[in-house]
Amino acid sequence: MNFRVNPTATQPLYLQLTQQIRHAVDTGVLQPGDMLPGIRTLAEQLVVSPNTIVKAYSDLEHEGVLELRQGAGAFVAGRRSNKAKSDRVRHAQERARAFVERLQNDGFSEEEIQRFVEAELFYRAPAPKR
Repeated sequence: MNFRVNPTATQPLYLQLTQQIRHAVDTGVLQPGDMLPGIRTLAEQLVVSPNTIVKAYSDLEHEGVLELRQGAGAFVAGRRSNKAKSDRVRHAQERARAFVERLQNDGFSEEEIQRFVEAELFYRAPAPKR
């Protein structure tokens, strides 16, 4: 699994990484028990501070997505294997991809599309939790 961060994005780097890992778990790309790259290795790969990786891994451990084992590394937690959620996430991803493609076909740049979505999420009332 290759992770990427965008240092010019408005979102903090650790949040970008956190969301990518969570998404990989939700879609089944990362399975329970899978080992994630070590802190130093991933920091070098992404050209970020190791503290960025520590923050992302710690937040995901607190959410129950990862298990951090002293001296062994970070592993995907076992309780996240929920096929129904995985299917819903894949369907949502397909819809999001189609939406982005439509906007790109209408001539909008990736940055404009990202701003549209961020503004919509920021200014609308929170959706009810499922």
